[in-house]
Amino acid sequence: MKITIVFIGKTKADYLKEGINEYLKRLKRYSQVSMELIPELKFSKKAGIDQVKKQEGDLILKRVHPDDFLILLDEGGELMDSLDFAVYLSKIESSRSKVKFVIGGAFGFSPEVYTRADAQLSLSKLTFSHQMVRLIFVEQLYRAFTILRGEPYHHK
Repeated sequence: MKITIVFIGKTKADYLKEGINEYLKRLKRYSQVSMELIPELKFSKKAGIDQVKKQEGDLILKRVHPDDFLILLDEGGELMDSLDFAVYLSKIESSRSKVKFVIGGAFGFSPEVYTRADAQLSLSKLTFSHQMVRLIFVEQLYRAFTILRGEPYHHK
C-alpha cells in the first residue's frame, strides 16, 4: 500500500521535523509513505476564510486521483484508539493500493473536499496545532503497523 500524507504549510519547528523524519524512516519497513506539502495561503481582507478554504481545497483535490482512498484528518471525524486504527488500516491495506491522508489548513476543508472524501478520522477530542498533528499522525501510523505485525512498540 502506498500512503501519502498531504498537509498545508511548511513544518516550522525543527523538533517536529526531526520527529516526523524519524517516524517516516521507521515506516519504510512497512509501507511506502510520503508527504506532500501544499503551500499555505494567507488569510487577508480580500481572501476571506471561505475563499482560502476553497483555494486550499482546489489544491488538495488536484493531488487526489480517482483511485485514491481519501481520508481527512478532521476534528469531526471518527474517533478510534490505536488498536482500532490498526484494524482500520489493515482493512484499507487489503482493499486499496493508494491511500491519501489529508491534514487541512487552519480553517478546515472546503465542502468539495468533504464531498470527495471517503472517510474522516479524528485524532483526539483535544485540539492540536496543524504542525503537531503531522508528528502525532505519523507516530500513530507507525504504531498501527507495529500492532499489525505483533511487534512490541505498543504496550497495553
